[in-house]
Amino acid sequence: MGSGKWEVDNTEKGIAVLTGVRSRAIILSMLLFAWPASIEAQVATANEVLPTGLVDSLRAELLDTMEQAGVPGVSITVARDGRVLWSEGLGWADLEQRVAVTPLTRFRVGSVSKSLTSAALGMLVEQGKVDLDQPVQRYVPSFPVKRWPITTRQVAGHIAGIRHYRGDEFALNRPFPTVSDGLTIFADDTLLFEPGTAYRYSSYGYNLLSAVIEGASGTPFLEYMVTRVFRPAGMRQTTPDFVDSLIPFRARWYSGDQDSVVNATFVDNSYKWAGGGFLSTTEDLVRFGFAMLDDKLVSRETRDLLWTTLTLRNGKATGYGLGWGVSQDQAGRRRVMHSGGSMGGTAYLVIYPDERLVVALLANSDQPLVGVTPGIAARIASAK
Repeated sequence: MGSGKWEVDNTEKGIAVLTGVRSRAIILSMLLFAWPASIEAQVATANEVLPTGLVDSLRAELLDTMEQAGVPGVSITVARDGRVLWSEGLGWADLEQRVAVTPLTRFRVGSVSKSLTSAALGMLVEQGKVDLDQPVQRYVPSFPVKRWPITTRQVAGHIAGIRHYRGDEFALNRPFPTVSDGLTIFADDTLLFEPGTAYRYSSYGYNLLSAVIEGASGTPFLEYMVTRVFRPAGMRQTTPDFVDSLIPFRARWYSGDQDSVVNATFVDNSYKWAGGGFLSTTEDLVRFGFAMLDDKLVSRETRDLLWTTLTLRNGKATGYGLGWGVSQDQAGRRRVMHSGGSMGGTAYLVIYPDERLVVALLANSDQPLVGVTPGIAARIASAK
């Protein structure tokens, strides 16, 4: 990666073996996790590509925002047309041990997991294994039939009427050995509305979507994500957030504002892999962005399907496709993105398809940093 391109660097190799010690043990080998060749060289290159002082200005603003919000650590990566413009860690991955953030630090990506899952769904649609407009019971026969039929398209676009978190569910701290176990939290609940008539964001919908992917592919969800999405995209640092495993470079998680930063509540996210259970780095998320832009995971036609807003029965656009938010910035430029909030984590992935610009930001705090990453992406998109 010393050239600034997303190329496989085999000069240093390691094996991260991640194990889930549960009733049905999951053993995943994440191959070739390697230290980037020269992060410093990539940052230095930024001044040759971006206007003089822009990175310095953005970094200063980001540091100020971190201080004001009480965010211990942030990683950011920016790339245009596959070339790294800026990749840097700021602050602390571990406050107690004074471990600095680097571009290798793995953070919780929260609901950006939905965009990763969306790519897997797109693959199965291309292969003819998933019909988006068939009832989900075709792929998940055990899911209870509701008052109205629910389709995979509606589930992926948050218009199926499936509920979101209730009470303290966001802080669940018990293992769910299988995807099917994660469905038990909400499977028997009544739909909030007739599917297709309203938009209501639901992470639990993506629990169901992961079961659809398992049923349609005949492959366990996590295995499918690793072998069909992460490896082909070159995402060697992306993994499920197994709480019972040693995962190199995993950050520690924090809550609270500037005056009261504390360790975040301990949680086990195994109940929602597809909707908010993955760890990644900003560089891996940018790799994923370019894998989507360059048709490495799905075709352009399928990508456009995922990146097109759904429309409700009354004709109103939802602003959300299948796993991606769809919008325009203040300058009228098209962008697709997703944010993520998790216990002790904040994430953003922003893609400007026409400018071939991808920006990823991850933090080890549940302070939302609202608008920071989209603002950085917009300023860089405007840079000549």
